Amino acid sequence: MTYSEILGALGHRFTRPKMRALCATLDRIDTDGALVGEPGLAVLVVRQSDGLPGQGWWIGTAADAGYTGQWTGSEAETFVRGRQAEAFRYWRVR
Repeated sequence: MTYSEILGALGHRFTRPKMRALCATLDRIDTDGALVGEPGLAVLVVRQSDGLPGQGWWIGTAADAGYTGQWTGSEAETFVRGRQAEAFRYWRVR
């Protein structure tokens, strides 16, 4: 889902402050989940323009995972698709 779709589903229109609050919430969910071995979920929320997570995800989660490539393009898409697949595999059986 896109950031705008998530905010809309929660009854909000897209604004930068609301998007930042959403990202902070997703980051907290991922941080808490990592403590119990869960894969991140923030990777499932993407920009409408290119289907990739936003800047905060790249400088936080992706960097922490050792990703050093570009935040756009095929290398980024491959990295994101792998992380998304990991989340779907994990949650599919729960």
